[in-house]
Parts: sequence; structure tokens; C-alpha cells
Amino acid sequence: MDRSTITEPLIERNPTSGELEPKLATEWSSDDDQTFTLKPREGVKFHDGSDFTAEDAKATIDRAVNSKIGCDVEGYVFGDDDLDAKVVDDYTLSVKSKKKDPILPLRLSFLEVVPAETSATEKVREPIGTGPYQLDQWTAGQSIDVSAFADYWGEQPAFKKANYQWRSEASVRASMVTAGEADIATGLSPEDNIGELGVAYPNNETVALRMHDNAAPLNDIRIRQAVNYAIDQETITKSLYGGRDKPAAQLVPEGVVGHNGGLQIWPYDLDKAKALVEEAKADGVDTSAPIEFVVRTAQFPRIQELSQVIQQNLSDIGLKVDLKMLETSQQLKYQVRPFPESDNALMVMIQHGNQAGDAAFTVDQYMTTKGAQSAFGNEEMDKLIAKADQATGEDRQKDFEEVFKYQNEKLVQFAHISHQTGMLGISKSVSYEPNSSSGDELRLAEATPAS
Repeated sequence: MDRSTITEPLIERNPTSGELEPKLATEWSSDDDQTFTLKPREGVKFHDGSDFTAEDAKATIDRAVNSKIGCDVEGYVFGDDDLDAKVVDDYTLSVKSKKKDPILPLRLSFLEVVPAETSATEKVREPIGTGPYQLDQWTAGQSIDVSAFADYWGEQPAFKKANYQWRSEASVRASMVTAGEADIATGLSPEDNIGELGVAYPNNETVALRMHDNAAPLNDIRIRQAVNYAIDQETITKSLYGGRDKPAAQLVPEGVVGHNGGLQIWPYDLDKAKALVEEAKADGVDTSAPIEFVVRTAQFPRIQELSQVIQQNLSDIGLKVDLKMLETSQQLKYQVRPFPESDNALMVMIQHGNQAGDAAFTVDQYMTTKGAQSAFGNEEMDKLIAKADQATGEDRQKDFEEVFKYQNEKLVQFAHISHQTGMLGISKSVSYEPNSSSGDELRLAEATPAS
């Protein structure tokens, strides 16, 4: 909610064009793709009235990337590597990575700048930022009130006040819009009876099954291949999602650097799946061992029905799947390392959104042997990813294409299901054009009264 609304980054990625644009930094440059010089914007004030300078930018980097605070972007965006941030003067900042990193400016776009005085040891729930809106009141789990910041450095937003309300049921959120009780509702589908007020948009989210190799039968690649053959992606996307979602062959959709357009979805072939299971069984694999199938309740529309369909698909080929629908706090334990220990094979439903537009933000997390959200990997995959991470231009695209091809042919950690389409409910009194980032960071200042 707060991203580019209450707090702002140094650099911002345009979610429509994919281009990096100035925000709190007016320009940036590098001669070696390792040390970057940034020029913080002058004349910017924080909501507490203090001036924004390079010292605040440095402190933000140190706090989010170099500390032990456990910031979410540290693992997802920067991995284990720290950054060397130095203040050259009040409006010049130098940032150096441990090794060549051609997309460091893109990584920096994930950092929301806060004052240097912000605690470096504790997370902050009510941030002080430089954005077009300031936080007025936060009632945990219920609502947030914000108002336009009078001293904002940029253009004043059209709406002077806004109220965010939490409603867990999508149908309730939809009814609030249709009844005129709310102006925008997120995370909807046509089945929520949003009618003509529903606005669909490609949201860069991909649904897949992440299979762990911790125990039989998923520790045998033939079983993981069988899982892929057993899932009828075409029928799932048509029957459950009205054909809006598209069958997926990889974790990133078209438009992300590294997407491999030559990959085909796995064909639905029950006979092939059953044959692979029987072949593994004949070689001593315990194909009767239970698979724990972990799913987050209400993570996206119709997830329970989807999970039950997949459970039945895998039962049809002779696998035993125990479906575990968990609340968010419990499911997240299975999302990120260290995973809970289990004597049973694990399979986790994931929903991955690559909002950054570069495959590095996917594969570094989900496919390396030590990736925070990777169940396993191998040395060859690590080498392929390391090579792609260092590449630029056409070489970068080709190298990441090879990574996704290797995953499907040699590793098979995932059974991909679909590239999703998001839906917002937007009242007739508001004008807002959703983009691929709207599900994660709906920028309130981009909403205006309908003409």
C-alpha cells in the first residue's frame, strides 16, 4: 500500500513500458556496472518536515540491505550480498556492489526511502516518507487513513484523503464497490459479481507447484515429470478461470527479460504420467508414500477448487496427495527457507509475481541451490544463473532462456499451471488505469475523479 504512495524509491520502474524513471534520484550512471553514482533530488521534504539528502538514501540502503533487520527485499532483491553506500555530498551518493551487477539500479527501485533516523534494528509499521500521501491513522487489520502531503515535491494528488479497509472475502469487497461503499477493490474475479465495474489486467503473476526433493516419491525426477503430465492446464484455465488466465510453461510471463518464448506447456498425458510412476515404482521408488500438498487459503480466486482438481489429477496416476489448506501465517513457513522438516515429500502451491521485469528476480530466488524460495537445485543450474546474472542486452535474454529450458528438461522443480489475469473493481466515480503492478502497489496518486 505505501509503495510510491507514502514512501518512494530513488528510482522507479514504469510498469507499463518497463523503463527505469527518476524518482528521488534525478539521474544515475556507472562506468563498470559495479559502482553507480546517483544524484538525489533537491528540495524534497519528509512528512515530518525534515529535508531529504543523500544521507537518508545511504541509511535506507544500509538498513534494508546491510543490516540484520530481515527486510523482505534483502533476500528477494539483493540476496546475501551487501552494498557499499557512501555519501559524496548532500546530493551525491555512490553505491558499489560486491561484483558486477548491471541491474543494480533496478534492484534499488525496490527500496523505499525513509529518514536516516529510522530504527536500524526494528521494522517500522507506520513509515515516514516523501510520497504524495502521509499516514494519518492505522488500525491494525481494519483500516488505514491517509491524506495528501501539502509539501509534496511533485504534483498534488487529485484526492485529498483516502481510507483503506480490509475485507478478507472477495465477494464482500466487490459488493462494497457495486453498492457505492468503496471506490476500488482489489483481488476480484467475475465470479464475485462485480459485473461491468470489473476491470481485468495482466498482473505478471504465475501459479505453479514447487516440488521438494526431500523424500520419496518426489525425489525421483520421473515422478516430478509425471506430475507435469497429469495436470490439464488447458481445462483448468478454461473451466476455473474462464479462459482469462493462460497455461504457463515457465515462472515468468511474456514481457519479462529472459522469458523463453520457445518453451511449450507440458502436454496433458495421463498414460505417460502413469507409465513414469510405474517405471519409478519398479526401480524401488516408494510411489505410495504421501505427498503433503501445502496451499494458502484465499491466496487468489478459486484456489481451493484448483487445489482439489490437482489433488484428483495426481490421484488418478497413482500418487497419494494430502491437501493442507493453511492460513497465511502457517503457509509462509513453507514459502521461504528454512522449510519445516517433514518425513513426507512436500509440494507447495506458489503464486510468483515478477514485477521487476527481469528474470534474475525469479531465478535467483526460486532456482538456485540456496535460493530463499527454492526447494533444491544443482551445480549446473547455479552456473547457468550466475552467467545470466552478469550478462547484458541480447546475451542476458538468451542466457536466461537457457535457464528456463534447463529447469523444464533437467531439473523439473516446478509444475507450472497458469499466468494469471488480475481484476479490480472500480466505481464509476473514479478513473484508474490498472497495470501489471496494480495488485501489489496500486499508486493512489494515479487515481483521479471520473470525468
